[in-house]
Amino acid sequence: MTLNDEYHDNPKPGVAHRLSDGGDTRNGGHRTGLFDRALWFDGLHRHCLTAQAPHIAYAADGGDAVKLYLVDNGRAGMLAMANWYSFIWRPVFGGNPDAIAKRALLETAARKLAKDTHRVIVSPVPDEDGSASLIAETFAAKGWLVTRTPCDENHVLHVGGRSFAQYWASRPGQLRSTVKRKGAKGVVDLRIETTFNAASWADYEAIYARSWKPEEGNPDFLRWLAQREAEAGRLRMGIASIEGQAVAAQFWTVENATAYIHKLAHDERHLQASPGTLLTHALFAHAIDTDHVDLVDFGTGSDPYKRDWMEDVRPRYRLELLWPKAPLAWPYMARHRMAGLAARFGKD
Repeated sequence: MTLNDEYHDNPKPGVAHRLSDGGDTRNGGHRTGLFDRALWFDGLHRHCLTAQAPHIAYAADGGDAVKLYLVDNGRAGMLAMANWYSFIWRPVFGGNPDAIAKRALLETAARKLAKDTHRVIVSPVPDEDGSASLIAETFAAKGWLVTRTPCDENHVLHVGGRSFAQYWASRPGQLRSTVKRKGAKGVVDLRIETTFNAASWADYEAIYARSWKPEEGNPDFLRWLAQREAEAGRLRMGIASIEGQAVAAQFWTVENATAYIHKLAHDERHLQASPGTLLTHALFAHAIDTDHVDLVDFGTGSDPYKRDWMEDVRPRYRLELLWPKAPLAWPYMARHRMAGLAARFGKD
């Protein structure tokens, strides 16, 4: 099923519609990226979320608009159209609305959603751009009960005009020493590809199957995503080999001066050669000195190794929105009251 992107609140299954790839680099005044594009939501739903019907809450005024990409979760309400592949989820604005216009658009969407559902849960929502605060304040103003809690963290590097050499000089000494020693041995060969290569992708899938990472997600979705991003010139695929055999691979994309690190994997049988570390070093160098990015985004998760490469951590939020006039929302409201009482008595 292809998502209806023609500004309807509740797309009908089985009807194909042409999707916009979101060429505008603004999201109501914010830099957009992969996770704001209609194509992203279309692929994510078709490959990963087909069991849940899509619901696009939409509002427009003049040349400005907002869309909230959601999925139906039955009697439990609605959820953000997102999963572990999503670095962020937020309202997607079209045109160039100012803060007042964005609030008005979102208020209209909140009123519409109150007629369609009793509960909406969205995550991982950023707030460095004000998205979490905007959702919470707007929905609360329209009568929704809002609970906002931290749910994850996002490690990023703000390059700040530095060259790779300047950035690298600030990394931990142990990391720099590892790269210097292992690189000098010449055991690991590195390459970075900007076009989709079926053989390289097969190497990536084989490495991932042998890596420390648990089985997860949908390999077909990642392949689809890599192919689409390659067509747009945004793919950065890194492969590390030893004696002609691929032993580490990383899937990055670059756009609008941001490098996104999607997936990385290495064959644990070759840990002594540090192919993953050497490959990360090469991709950071490429992103900073060749692509001239000003931000590197390591996605969600608090993995300790990310701290060696990144300098800042940004919170991600889960927002639960309850419509108090809907009877189906009352059990959830009761649970929140009980949790609040328990927390209050626990402090006494």
